[in-house]
Amino acid sequence: MLDTLILALLTVITAATPLLFAALGEMITEKSGVLNLGVEGMMLMGAIGGFIVVTQTDSILLAIIVSALAGAALAGIFAVLVLVFQASQVPTGLALTIFGVGLSALLGQSMIGVAYTGLPKIAIPGLVSIPFLGDLLFNHDIMVYLSILMLFAIRYFINRTRGGLILRAVGDSHDAAHALGYRVNVIRGLAILFGGAMAGLGGAYVSMAYSPLWVEGMTAGRGWIALALVVFASWRPTRILLGAYLFGGITILQLHAQAIGIHVPSQIMSMLPYVATILVLVLISRDRARIKLNAPASLGKPFHPGH
Repeated sequence: MLDTLILALLTVITAATPLLFAALGEMITEKSGVLNLGVEGMMLMGAIGGFIVVTQTDSILLAIIVSALAGAALAGIFAVLVLVFQASQVPTGLALTIFGVGLSALLGQSMIGVAYTGLPKIAIPGLVSIPFLGDLLFNHDIMVYLSILMLFAIRYFINRTRGGLILRAVGDSHDAAHALGYRVNVIRGLAILFGGAMAGLGGAYVSMAYSPLWVEGMTAGRGWIALALVVFASWRPTRILLGAYLFGGITILQLHAQAIGIHVPSQIMSMLPYVATILVLVLISRDRARIKLNAPASLGKPFHPGH
């Protein structure tokens, strides 16, 4: 029974990791006052970039770097369009998703049918021998550890550093930040690139660990769930962690429901993460005061330096 519980919890962690990467990156982007709806496209670019590199070179580190760069490159296009050419953020983000879906499918044509062994587990000496918690917390692949490390690093950056204070200032009032001498578009550009890199890492985890093969559109809406997670978590890193693991549990529920003999059509079980996302957004939208209190005040608003 205990082994079954550990296995179930490990599966939840695996399902939650790509959501955690993508949602943390989008949170930083939104903290700067920019709404990027292209998370799904950036995740797919990271997925195909990392998968091509790891299958061709067998270098996990290089694959992680390339996946982050692939996501950041797509985010860079978005940054130029919305910051330099003042394009509307919402349609530009949607176009970015469509572009990322198509480009990743094109790049991945030769990868269809190619399999990968998956990321190896790294057991932390001493800690992995702790009963129950050892296998649950200290025996994961490198990207699970990286996702938790990024969570604490981002939390520290936002709450404890001058750079985090500047980022929040730009997101709350870009005009006031500009008046103080901060380069609003540069700060927003860096935040967008970071968000793209994190989305790329999330996509790479899907193709290199969660389902170690390449399938067109294999992120299957996780980018949209990550966007909802940011709102659900009120733009707070720790709540994003809890939300990611909650949605990860809903994602793998279909597998365990079938295993224990609950006969529900697989299509309905596959719908659960997306139904849950819609329900969360509906419930949150009822409390507009709470959203306004926690959301960056300049979110989605273009900045015009000359005004």
